[in-house]
Amino acid sequence: MPRRTATMLASTLMLIALLCAGVLIKVPYSEMSPGPTVNTLGDHGGEPVLQISGHKTYPTTGHLNMTTVRVTSADYNMNIAEAVYGWMAHDNIVVPHDTLYPNGKTEQQSSQENAEEFSQSQESAKVAALRELNLPVKSQVVVSTVFKNSPAEGKLHAGDVIRKVDGTPVKEMTDVAELVTKHKPGQDVVFSLVPVKEAAAAEKAGKEPTRTQDVKITTEKAKDGRAIVGIQAGTDHTFPFTIDIKLADVGGPSAGLMFALGIVDKLTPGDLTGGNFVAGTGTIEDNGKVGPIGGIGMKTVGARAKGAKYFLTPKENCATAAKDVPDGLTLVKVDSIDDAVDSLDDIRKGDTADLPQCTVKK
Repeated sequence: MPRRTATMLASTLMLIALLCAGVLIKVPYSEMSPGPTVNTLGDHGGEPVLQISGHKTYPTTGHLNMTTVRVTSADYNMNIAEAVYGWMAHDNIVVPHDTLYPNGKTEQQSSQENAEEFSQSQESAKVAALRELNLPVKSQVVVSTVFKNSPAEGKLHAGDVIRKVDGTPVKEMTDVAELVTKHKPGQDVVFSLVPVKEAAAAEKAGKEPTRTQDVKITTEKAKDGRAIVGIQAGTDHTFPFTIDIKLADVGGPSAGLMFALGIVDKLTPGDLTGGNFVAGTGTIEDNGKVGPIGGIGMKTVGARAKGAKYFLTPKENCATAAKDVPDGLTLVKVDSIDDAVDSLDDIRKGDTADLPQCTVKK
C-alpha cells in the first residue's frame, strides 16, 4: 500500500475513532440555555396569566415578561461532542452536573422543589403587590410541616396558627425557630396556638378566632446541637379578593418580581410600561425585597430575542449580567418592588437617562 494511501487511511480511522469517542463517552456535565419568556400581562395557553376577581382591574399595554432558563434533565447523559458544542455556543452554558442537581438529586425531586418554590413565589408576589398598593393583607404564622417521629408529632398539626411561643408573640415565621432554639435540648417549650380546624371555621365565618390553647413540647437535640421540636413554620395569607396566576410547566422562584409588577399594573389606572417591552427576573419577598436568581445571562439573551428593550435585573445579579449584555437591551438595576415601579414610571415617561443601570465592577 502506498505511503500516502496508508496515511490517509490511518487519519480517517483516527477521525472515526475520535467521532465515536465524542458520541459514546459521557461526561458529568449539564447544559443551560435560554428558555421561554411569557408576558404576565397577556395570555398563555389560551387564558390570562393573571386572573383577578372581586376588585376593579384596568386595561394594560406593553410587556412585563418573566423569563426562564431551560436545563437538561437530571438523568441526561451528555457526551463529549455535546459538551464541546455547548462550550463553543454563545447562548448556552455547560456546567458541572452537580451544579444543577447536587447530592444526587433526582429529576422528580428537582421538579417537586421547583414547583414548591414557584407556588411560594406566587404567594409572595401577591403580598408584595397588594402591600405596594396599600391594600390589606392578613398574615399569620402557621405550622407548615410536622416531621415524622419528632417531639411535635401528634401535638402540633399543619395549619395550626401559632400565636405565641413561651408567652412571646410571634410575628414572623422566623420568630418560631429563634424562640425554640433559646432552649437547651430536653427543655420544654409552650406553644400558644389556634388549632387548624378552629382557624378554618373562623375564617369561613369571617371572624377572628377567640380561643387559643397551650401545648407543651419537650425539645430534642438536632445534629448541630440546637434544640428543636420538629416543625417547619410558614406564613399563611388571606387576601381581600381573588388573584390566580395561571402558568403551567414553570418552576422555581425567579418570576416573583414580574408577577408582582403584573398584578400592580392590572390593579392601577393607566399602565406601568407605557407600551414598552420590559422583561425581568428576580425572587421577591413579602416585604417587596428583590433577590438574585441563577442563569441571568441566559435570561437576558432570551428576553432580547423576543424583543425586550429593558430588563429589570436584581441588584446582586448586575455585575454578572453586565459582562455580556445583548445589543439593544438596557439592564435596569432593582433591589425592591419600589425600585422597579419607579424605574417603570421613568420608562413610561421616556425619562431613561438616569435609570439605575447595571455596570461591570472594576
